[in-house]
Order: sequence, then structure tokens, then C-alpha cells
Amino acid sequence: MKKTIIQSFLVILLVILVGCGEESKTIFIENDINIVPKPLEMKFNQGAFRFNEDTKLVAPKGQGEVLGVLKDKFTAAAGWNLEVVDTAPSSNFVLLSTDSSLSEEGYNLKVTDNQVIIKANGLNGFLYGLETIRQLLPVAIESKSAVNNINWDIPNVEIKDSPRFKWRGSMLDVSRHFFDKDYVLATIDQLALLKMNTLHLHLVDDQGWRIEIKKYPKLTEVGGFRVDQEDKPWNARPVAELGTATTYGGFYTQEDIKEIVAYASSRGVTVVPEIEMPAHVMSAIAAYPELSCFQKPIMAPSGGVWPITDIYCAGKDTTFEFLENVLLEVMELFPSQYIHVGGDEATKTNWKICPDCKKRVANEGLANVEELQSYFIQRMERFLSSKGRILLGWDEILEGGLAPGATVMSWRGVKGGLEASEAGHDVVMTPNSHCYFDYYQGDQDAEPLAWGGNLPLSKVYQFDPVVEGMSEEQAKHVLGGQANLWTEYVPTNDQAEYMTYPRLAALAEAVWSSKDNRNWDDFSNRVSSLFQRYGAMGVNYAKSAYQVTTETTVNPENAVISIALKSEFPNADIRYTLDGSDITLASEKYTNPIDIQKTTTIKAQVFKDEQPEGALFEKTITYHKAVGKPVNYINKYHDSYQGAKELGMVNVVRGSKNFHDGQWQGWLGDDMELVIDMESPTELEKISVGAMENQGSGIYFPIQVEVFLSDDGKTFKRAGIIKRDYAANNGSELKDFVIEIEKQTARYIKVKATNLGSPPTGGGSWMFIDEVVVE
Repeated sequence: MKKTIIQSFLVILLVILVGCGEESKTIFIENDINIVPKPLEMKFNQGAFRFNEDTKLVAPKGQGEVLGVLKDKFTAAAGWNLEVVDTAPSSNFVLLSTDSSLSEEGYNLKVTDNQVIIKANGLNGFLYGLETIRQLLPVAIESKSAVNNINWDIPNVEIKDSPRFKWRGSMLDVSRHFFDKDYVLATIDQLALLKMNTLHLHLVDDQGWRIEIKKYPKLTEVGGFRVDQEDKPWNARPVAELGTATTYGGFYTQEDIKEIVAYASSRGVTVVPEIEMPAHVMSAIAAYPELSCFQKPIMAPSGGVWPITDIYCAGKDTTFEFLENVLLEVMELFPSQYIHVGGDEATKTNWKICPDCKKRVANEGLANVEELQSYFIQRMERFLSSKGRILLGWDEILEGGLAPGATVMSWRGVKGGLEASEAGHDVVMTPNSHCYFDYYQGDQDAEPLAWGGNLPLSKVYQFDPVVEGMSEEQAKHVLGGQANLWTEYVPTNDQAEYMTYPRLAALAEAVWSSKDNRNWDDFSNRVSSLFQRYGAMGVNYAKSAYQVTTETTVNPENAVISIALKSEFPNADIRYTLDGSDITLASEKYTNPIDIQKTTTIKAQVFKDEQPEGALFEKTITYHKAVGKPVNYINKYHDSYQGAKELGMVNVVRGSKNFHDGQWQGWLGDDMELVIDMESPTELEKISVGAMENQGSGIYFPIQVEVFLSDDGKTFKRAGIIKRDYAANNGSELKDFVIEIEKQTARYIKVKATNLGSPPTGGGSWMFIDEVVVE
């Protein structure tokens, strides 16, 4: 009897322990699943699969290497050496199963309590299935050292997934600043995580030649290095004297390239090389001056060059012999179907006067130097085609006629893609409006120096490679899209990561997920989980999407300013103060627009999980006497930059260094002249005019600001004037032009700002004004 009781107790205990084991698995809900890019179809089921040190990884013989990514993750994060086998046990395994009915990069994933099965048609499909498992696992799987007390559970799901586009790429400019091999390998890992399959390496530009060519060693010995002027602004670096020591740069040996290409291939990524021609090649001409029209010795420039006139001579056959020899070595290293030849921004001044080029134009029956560029590209296209490769170039290769077999990468908006696809050419869409990651992604005052423009995370997410105006037939020629990180202002690995992530995640979803399956609110929830992974991986990702921004309106009847606070993420938890005090979790939670009628300093910050995220927003709203008063524009702003229109100069909203922020009114070559009606005689002491200068974008401070006063609106008397001479400025600057006037009373205020007109560099001159402050 006693023995029976003990046996019964042991059975009950065993049942309890087994039950506890089952219950101890993580209980998931569907919102716990945060896969980026979003799968095509997903069914969530109850239950979970738990990895442990006995979990077997199963692949057909000879295909076990594909499991290396997942195996290595568990080795680092759990300290396990999961066994790779070719026959599945009864349970507790991950199985790769070939299914030839699936698309080339598609996969099906089924997770149950006892097993995980990935079906795919090839390497990339299996890799993407494994990357999905990685994103289903706890964030701790990204740890580089063993983590204790973690349940390595993933939810039971059934996923059917495949990409919308076959070209899902990212371009890294390694010429303007050299990024070492390890950073390139880390970039490939990040592409694989997001199911992207193309790394476009911009290996050649004026500022550096980055790939070893054995037949022409001076390309890297001379062209791979430049004079170190990193302490000066990019566009203010003087031309170095011949013979100055060149110490800044670097290059990849051919062995480096082989390692990069092999590593990328193991992760489903194709590396596409770009060897620029006929422009952006001063580094090559510095090494071999005979490649240019007039063989003038030059140095590889240390910074910006414009216009680009030192280009390859199109009249000499030796130029093409050189390029063919270079490309033969490049093709030996890169198995990519596509070879990118650049083709952009060639200023053909020298071609017009070069005897060899003029002879080429005559002999080939060409109409002009634009057709000479077309001849150049078509000749290189025939050479690449003869080697079984496809020439790829920026949309300038359309000028003068496109080579028959060429593919176009459309960067100057979408026009090039529309034109090329209409003519039956394949295109890769990469418009600067949505794909240039050297642009700012938040408030310029809170961001590292960038090229200009503004491309926040939410705008990247709006990208669609198939654009309005394309027919169904044209859409078939759209291979996909890619991000571009130009690195003039990106000198370090940390900054490159900051500019790239998380924007690359938004672009990845834009080119992978079906259009109907994309939703910003949904993505913004899922991407926050990716932020945690980036943090665990040590990736220096940007939190710019958490920045607080404002929308301000003015009620002209009572001059009440209404300020709405928001961030890119919907329903963000924003806390704020109006008294200058610091932001804490106890600060007022933003729910409705804030009304103010006096000068106020607003501080605001987004909170997530009760912790502050992103940069602190702080701005003083200067409430002045002219707020909401009628403004008559004698000389009106340009249609392209209207600001807040009639209230733009008296709405207290100041513009930022992003001149596309909707607060600036612009005048192109014209003066600004306006009259503010104070509606009754008002005591006046000071008038300030807010302006911007960004000479790289053609925006210049006024050279003169005048203020006139009147009682009747007809007869005006000048009350003050500021004159300012033109001065070169390589940055972006905001400035208030302040005119102190003798205290007096007036009803009407006329303000006139004089445009520079034509800058020394030529062209037109924008003048941007954001507010006239009346005190």
C-alpha cells in the first residue's frame, strides 16, 4: 500500500513537471511577431518551438553550410554547438527541404511545438527562412557572448514568403572615404538580415581608386591616396600642389575582393562593382595622365570638384584599351551579371576642344559631344556584352542614345526610369528623393553633417520602384530599387551606420513586401523591435524618427498660436514643458495642440517604455507684435517656396536648416518687398529678418535689408538699413538681420531684402526668409 502511494505520487510529480515544462514555453500573441520586411502571408498558431542544445539542424548532404548563420548565432549567444545532420530525428529539429515549385527566392516556413521546416527552391530561399527564424528568436540571439536565463522560443507560425522585386540593393561609396574590409563584411550581414540581395560597391571616383588592378599598379599606389585635408569642409579643400604627400586613403587587394565576394555569396548577396567612366576618374588620371585629353598631371582631389572636366579622353583608342584591361581583371573578381560603369556628371568642356575627340566625332558621324558620350558607353557595352555581362549605368547614359543592351539606374528622380523602360530597357529605381541616404533624416540641428535635403524614415517607406505613369509593360522592366550612401560627409563606420540604419529597413520592406501588405503604422511598430536588435548587435542606428516636430497655426483674429507636437511614429508618447524645466516621465503628456500668446520655450521628448527616446526638442517661440497681422507682398515669393503663404512672415514659426521644411519663403534672383499692417499705431523699437544661407544649394543671404515706416501706408520713411558684402560660406547657416530703430510709433512697416543676384560661381541666387519679428 505504501509502495503504491509512493508510485502514484511519482507519476503525479512527473505529470506536473512535464506540464510545467510545456507551460514554461513562452506564450506568444500575434503582436509579438515583428518580422522586417513583412512576409507575404502569415498564419499565427498557438504554441511555440523551443531550441535547446540538443536541437538538430537538418540539411541534405552537401548543403549544411547554409545553416551556418543560425548555428553561429547559437554558438555565440547560447554557448551551444548545434549539430548539423542530414537525417531528421523524430522531433526537436530545424529541417531544410527543397521544393522546386517555389520561386527562386521564395520560402515557406512552418513552426510547430516539435519541429521547424523551411521549404525553398535554392540557397537564397533557405537563407531568408533562417533570417526569419532569427527575427522570431529573442533579441538576445544577437549577443556576441553567452547569455544566461533565456528561453530560446519562437512562436508557431506558417509563413509563405517571396520578394516583390529581384533587385533589392544598397550602394556603399568607398571612394570618397575608404571603408575597410571588415566594415564591408558587416554591411553584408545587415543586408542578409533584411533579405536584400545586392551590394553595389562604388569603387572609383575622383577622390580615390579602391581596387587593385595588377596591370596598372599606380591606380592604387597613386590614385588610392590623397592629401589629408579632413580638417576642412568637403567643398572648401584647396587643390593640392603636385608632389604633396598623400597619406589619406586605402584600397582593397584582389584577395580582399575575393573574400568579400565569397562571403557575400554565402549570404545570398551579389556584389556589383562600379568602375566609373568617363567622368569621376581624377584618381585614375592622377596615376596615368595620358588617359586625359591633354595629359596634364593632377593630384587626386581631397574634396569636392565641380564641374568635373578632367575626364577620360574619348578620342584615343588607348583609353578604351586601358578600360577593357581594367574590366577584364574586374570581371575575374566579380561574377556579377551586371558591371556598373557610372556614366554620370561628365562635363565635356575638354572634349569640345580636344583634337582626338573632335576627330572621333567627325569619323563616327556624331552630331556633338553628347553623342560622343553615347559612343563611349555603347563601345563599352559591346565589350561587356561580348564577355556575357550587362552594362549598368546612371541615367545620364541615356543622353545621346542608349546602348542596346544597357540597364539604367535612375537617380535624378524617376524620369530616367520612365524613359528607359518605355524604350524596353531594364531599370533599377533609386531616385534621390527616396533613396539617397546621405541626406538628413531629422532636424539638421540635431543630426551629423550631411549632404543636404531631408529623407526621414517615413519617406523612405513610401518608396515604390513602379512609379506613376508606367504601363504594365514598363513595370515588367523594373528590376527593383536600391539605397545609395554617398560618403562625402560620412568619414567613419559609426556615421555610415547612423545614416544607413534604420532607413535601410524601410527600403527593404519597400522592395520585398507586396504593395497591399505595407502599412506605415504597422511598420513603425515592428521596426522598434529591430532597434532592439541593432542595439544588441552594437549597430549605431539613428533614432531620428523619434524626434519631436511641430506644426504651428496662427488665428489671425486673436493672434493665438496653436502648436501641435508629433513624431514620425503614430500615437507617440510625447512629454513636454513650457516653463523651461527639464523633461521627465512626470512631465505633461501631450494630447492636444498647445495655445500660446506670449514668448514661450517649449521642451518636448518622445518616451517609449517610460524611457526618453531620440533627441530633446527645444525651441523658443518668440511671440512678437506682428503675429497674425496682415501682410501685403509687393514682390511675392516664388511658387516653389511659399512657406505659410500670407501668414508666413508673421506666424512665429522659424525655419530650420532644412529649406524643404515648409517654413521658408524663397525669392529666385528677386528682392523681397512686403508691408505689414499693424492695424493700429504701434510703438516699435526693433525689426529682425530671419534668413538662411546654404551656398552649396544656391541659397545666399541678402546683401541689404531695409526697414521703412508709415502712418498712412502710402508715404514711407526709411528707419534703418543693414548692408552685407558677399562672403564664401561652405556650411548651412541661419541668421537674423536685426535693425534697431529709434523708439517710435507707426502702423505700417515695409521691409525690403535685396537679393545677391548672381553669385561669383555663376547661376541664379535664391534668398530664403522665414520671419519678420517686430518688437
